Amino acid sequence: MEQLDQIIKTLSLTMGAAWASGINLYATILVLGFLGLTDNIVLPQKLEILMNPMVMSAAGLMYCVEFFADKVPGVDTGWDTLHTFIRIPAGVLLAAGAVGDVNPAVAMAAAIMGGGLAAGSHVTKSGTRLLINTSPEPFSNWTASIVEDVAVIAGVWAALQHPVIFLVLLAVFICLALWLLPKIWSGIKKIFRFLGSIFKKKTTLGTISSDDRTAKKSGQV
Repeated sequence: MEQLDQIIKTLSLTMGAAWASGINLYATILVLGFLGLTDNIVLPQKLEILMNPMVMSAAGLMYCVEFFADKVPGVDTGWDTLHTFIRIPAGVLLAAGAVGDVNPAVAMAAAIMGGGLAAGSHVTKSGTRLLINTSPEPFSNWTASIVEDVAVIAGVWAALQHPVIFLVLLAVFICLALWLLPKIWSGIKKIFRFLGSIFKKKTTLGTISSDDRTAKKSGQV
C-alpha cells in the first residue's frame, strides 16, 4: 500500500508540474522552489535546482514580466506564441526530473507524457486567450489571466498535498480540453477568415481606386 501511495504521489507531481508549466512556467518553478526551500515538500534530486536562489530570482523576475504582459490584449498572444518553444520543453524536463532516479525507459515515458500534457495545457490556454482578445468585454483578459495564475498555484499545491484529487481533476481537464480544442480551432479559423476578408476587401478597393485614377488620366490625355 505504501508503494502504491508513493507511485500516486510521484505521478501527481510529474503530471502536475508538466500541466502547470504549460500555463505559467515561472509560477510553477516559483511554487515548487519555494515549497522545497521551506521544507514543505521534499523535491526529487533532479528538481532540487529549483530551490537555487538564482533560479528562483530569475523565475520571479520573469513571472513579474509575464504578470503584466499576460494581461494586455495582443501582447499576451505574442507572449504565448514565443513561449510555445519554452513551456513545452520545460514541461518535458520537469516531468522527467519529477520521477527521480528510475529506469531510463520510465524517465523517457514520463518526459513524453509531460511534454504532451504541457503542450495540451499551453494550446488550450493560448487558443482560449486568442478568442478572448476578440471579445468586447475589456476585463475578460485580466480575469482569465488571474484565474490561470490561481489555477497554477492551486494545482501544484493540490498535486503535492492531495494527489488523488488532483489526478481526478486532471482527468476532467484533459476530457474538457479534448472537447474544447476543436471548438477553439474553429473559432480561430473564423477570426483568420474574417481578417482575410478585410484585407482582401482593402486590396480590391485599392485596385479599383488605382484603375479609376488611370482611367481619368487617360481621359485627360
